[in-house]
Amino acid sequence: MSAPAAEYGRVPALLAQHRPRHGEPAFRALVILASLTVLAVIAGLVVVIARESLRGIAYNGPAFLWGTTWDPVHSVFGALPFIYGTILTSVSALVLAMLIGVGVALFLAELAPRWLAGPVGFMVEMLAAIPSVVYGLWGIFVLAPWIRDYVEVPLHDTLGFLPFFTGNPIGIGNLEAVVVLTIMVLPTVAAVSRDVVAAVPLSQREAALALGATRWETIRLGVFPYARSGIIGAGILGLARGIGETMAVTMVIGNAPTISLSLFSQGYTMASVIANEFTEATTDLYRSSLIEIGLLLLIVTLLINAAARLLVWRVAYGASARNVLA
Repeated sequence: MSAPAAEYGRVPALLAQHRPRHGEPAFRALVILASLTVLAVIAGLVVVIARESLRGIAYNGPAFLWGTTWDPVHSVFGALPFIYGTILTSVSALVLAMLIGVGVALFLAELAPRWLAGPVGFMVEMLAAIPSVVYGLWGIFVLAPWIRDYVEVPLHDTLGFLPFFTGNPIGIGNLEAVVVLTIMVLPTVAAVSRDVVAAVPLSQREAALALGATRWETIRLGVFPYARSGIIGAGILGLARGIGETMAVTMVIGNAPTISLSLFSQGYTMASVIANEFTEATTDLYRSSLIEIGLLLLIVTLLINAAARLLVWRVAYGASARNVLA
């Protein structure tokens, strides 16, 4: 190319450098405003809930966290039964969802043919689109009778001497809440785990297969070490989903403020007690104590989501760094 032609080709680039970019500051200000709006909403939510719960915090004190009596008539408020019910149902559901969800993720990312992975992945993600009240209705009319007749009664007859299977199997209680929560948490765990597993560099699989590893050894030695943190992050996100679930759990858990090891007993969660009793709060102290439970639930959920995001970011950042070094 001749020199005049080369100089002519540089003219558009030189003009672009000196052209005023009025859209750039506006776009930058717009995206910054959107980000600050999200932060403002979260901060405002925390401030309002904290302010509305000040009366309950001052009256109940730290004993609110380990008190076992919930008696609004006599102004006695203890949140331990609700905290226990939340931990029991959400952690149990998380364990089951992790076992199933990670298996589904490995199948979709590693084993399933493309023509099958798409429809199965779509159906798994569709579970997250079903309203929780529909899960609750299904749990009451379909799941609860089936679990009572085919799960609880046999477990009670054979393992009733264990504290986990004592009591009367009536079909409404902690076990039903755990099963419903497992189904609701499963899409989050499976979808995030599938994306994390798919982000593992192909070179890891090829190296393991080249050394004579089987498919299971390739997944265990080449995929899991890179995806471990992301899978844990998926579990933590699922835990946050289970802790905050309200309607479906309220409809199947029995709503009794009790602390029991038995999966057949009725229970209560922090979200359920707010949904059930907020409209019945006739005094300011009663309402403030319920809002105090909401504040505790909000703080726990924010911390869990922050931890999950950090773990997922760690996996994504590590994969990017390894690709750059490679």
